[in-house]
Amino acid sequence: MGRISFSCLFPASWHFSLPSQVLPRLLIPSLRQLLFIGLVLCLIGLLYLLLVTGKGHASWLRKENHFHRHLARVTDVDATDTSNPNLNYGLVVDCGSSGSRVFVYCWPRHNGNPHELLDIQQMRDQHRKPVVMKIKPGISELAKTPEKASDYIYPLLSFAAQHIPKNKHQETPLYILCTAGMRILPESQQEALLEDLRTDIPVHFNFLFSDSHVEVISGKQEGVYAWIGINFVLGRFNHVHNDGEAVVEVHVPGNDQQEAMVRKRTAGVLDMGGVSTQIAYEVPKTVSFASPQQEEVAKNLLAEFNLGCDAHRTEHVYRVYVSTFLGFGGNAARQRYEESLLRNTATRNKLLDQHIGETAESPLLDPCLPTDLQDEVGPSTQKLHLRGTGDFDLCRQILQPFLNRTDETQTSLSGIYQPAIDYSNSQFYGFSEFYYCTEDVLRMGGDYNASKYARAAKSYCSTQWRTLRERFDSGLYASHADLHRLKYQCFKSAWMYEVLHSGFSFPPNYKNLKTALLVYDKEVQWTLGAILYRTRFLPLRDIQQESLKGAHSHWRHNFSFFNNHYLFLACFFIVLLSIMLYLLRLRRIHRRAAQRCTPSSVPWLEEGLGSPTLPINL
Repeated sequence: MGRISFSCLFPASWHFSLPSQVLPRLLIPSLRQLLFIGLVLCLIGLLYLLLVTGKGHASWLRKENHFHRHLARVTDVDATDTSNPNLNYGLVVDCGSSGSRVFVYCWPRHNGNPHELLDIQQMRDQHRKPVVMKIKPGISELAKTPEKASDYIYPLLSFAAQHIPKNKHQETPLYILCTAGMRILPESQQEALLEDLRTDIPVHFNFLFSDSHVEVISGKQEGVYAWIGINFVLGRFNHVHNDGEAVVEVHVPGNDQQEAMVRKRTAGVLDMGGVSTQIAYEVPKTVSFASPQQEEVAKNLLAEFNLGCDAHRTEHVYRVYVSTFLGFGGNAARQRYEESLLRNTATRNKLLDQHIGETAESPLLDPCLPTDLQDEVGPSTQKLHLRGTGDFDLCRQILQPFLNRTDETQTSLSGIYQPAIDYSNSQFYGFSEFYYCTEDVLRMGGDYNASKYARAAKSYCSTQWRTLRERFDSGLYASHADLHRLKYQCFKSAWMYEVLHSGFSFPPNYKNLKTALLVYDKEVQWTLGAILYRTRFLPLRDIQQESLKGAHSHWRHNFSFFNNHYLFLACFFIVLLSIMLYLLRLRRIHRRAAQRCTPSSVPWLEEGLGSPTLPINL
């Protein structure tokens, strides 16, 4: 049987042959059309897989990568691998009023993407516990002996040095930040303590430490750091967001000409301690002021900063409002309330010649205490006897003047400026007393519902004190709830409600407040936000190193055949075009061969006889 042979020398030497009967069948019009349609369909399918499925897969990989990084950040329970040479470390010493604590943080080498922040986590020892150490009392107790400041801080730094590899000490930044206890000292005493630290610490430790690394931070700075830390753990600074995630339109501060940016919505922070109450939240849009005086006040309450490593990029620029209200904490508010009771009762008794509250038999009725609870307030020389009536609504009404509200627009507690909050598109987390008031006794921590909370608080206040004690003794309340909490839960419930809804003007139907003790089951300190902010320019070092890599390795990385879809598509088109040209060439050769054959020379085609091989070289 005759065969037609083909050979080719490019791109590689190869040879094959076809039976002569098969060749005409391949080239009949109907089969050619089928072959062409099949090739087109294959091409379309391949393009779909590469451009659609491939893009979706890459997007999924990016989201999955961000998810795992976020999950690792909030559940970092594994011991830190100190043998990893690419791991970096940082120290923050929180010098508070009652004591000082050192926090050790670590983070892997930055990936070189200027859009992303450092992935900072708290370091954990071999037992998987956070590397933290605390000492007492506060450093402010050394105000009269500032030369002992470095000796005071030495145990903390020695503890941290033992956990960080020695070869990493010289590149490990150390920050010593002092808060409330130091703020109340005279500036001369503050400076004397700080100067001793600046002088002696570099002598004993080889950490990356400069004069600017030790300072007394303001309440505003502390609030900003707390806001940064919580939103970092929540993953709100990762601007790759999935469908369904809340976003917000942001006008970047300082750039009026730029179009608004859409990015993840950050969470506001409410924190009520024993002495003070604090609020912090992002102000995404440019604010207006009712008066020049209000604008001047706002300058001290609004913080504008760039968390990104590049000052020219604006995706991590934030405008945050932070305000701290001294005397508005739960215990301080109760103290102010009791002082008011003492003062007003004494005045009334004197004017009306009465003896209300002077003995347990004639107590002053207090709607902010549980029903029939008897209490005593005031100094021993002026004791005031109280008996609770448990009237939650009346207690709220009595407490409203203690908020010191004014009639001015855009103001909150004590008439302090507060920029407008978009309650329809915002989220807040309430810590400390916001959580204790809702959870310890009422067992309603988590998602806050004002109407349910008010009903539960009203029911608690009106319950007989004897019954509350029985429930307490039966263990129906939180394990850390004590008798002090039980006695003043009614007052603090009313105070928290009024601060939130009358002071900060949150509407009663606000549904996006979560009260919490921890974020992802762990305590988030403001020190996390501090080190994130103060090391924000460190990724530039890694980014610059990435850009200085050799051109050859850069080309190999970016233009790999397996990693570059465009190069693969180009190769695919070339191969496809080569096949089509080859088939056209084959068809022309077959026609020429048929034309050269005379009628007498082609009976073998019909009779199926053998014929000599026709060599065709391409």
